[in-house]
Amino acid sequence: MKLPRKIAYAAIALTGLVALAACGDNGAATATATVPTTTATIGAVPVAPSTETTPEVIGDAPSSAPVTPPVVAKTQRRVKIYSGPSDVPLSPTPDTGQGSNIVQLNSTASAQIGAFVADGQGRTLYRFDKDTAQPSKSNCNGDCAKTWPPLLIKSPGAIYPSGVDPQLVGYVERADGTCQVTINGWPVYHFAKDKARGDILGQGVGGTWFAISPAGGKTKAAPQAISAPTAAGY
Repeated sequence: MKLPRKIAYAAIALTGLVALAACGDNGAATATATVPTTTATIGAVPVAPSTETTPEVIGDAPSSAPVTPPVVAKTQRRVKIYSGPSDVPLSPTPDTGQGSNIVQLNSTASAQIGAFVADGQGRTLYRFDKDTAQPSKSNCNGDCAKTWPPLLIKSPGAIYPSGVDPQLVGYVERADGTCQVTINGWPVYHFAKDKARGDILGQGVGGTWFAISPAGGKTKAAPQAISAPTAAGY
């Protein structure tokens, strides 16, 4: 049988991911999955199963219960919000002003103000009474955002809450196009004067700034709360 002179080629349709303008998303993310390859050996000599028995262990054996990996609890566009903390160490992409691709939220106990939420570095997160939660909106921009830097998430991204209901976690787009993490609708911020892990120097500032609770509420005022606004007026 003779082969035809012309061979027909099948066209492969490529589906491109649409780049999102919000959250500093300048292009589609590419995830590469590593698939283990099994190589069959032809002519291998079969090995007889071992007749040795496993020795009996006497006494208490160390617990080897597997750690349940977190699962995606919800998705907001291209940001995945998980059911709990990651089961492996995380190395967030450095924040270049548009946010990090990985954000951790940790419920933290305090004898002074009660439970509040901190980020993965232990920095306290605050809410602002002049913002709104329904609908989510930040009213802290310009100089205010320099004193109270917003916690930003960059798309595509992932948020890992620990001790915080993932269904309460999300983000809101800010006036500059970046996306700010929210808890129960409230945008969350750092305080520029907090330097050490666990600092709560922003608690009660101006009577409008409070460390945010895991449910998104205000925590109680600390004894050393600053009643007057900061130098910037916020």
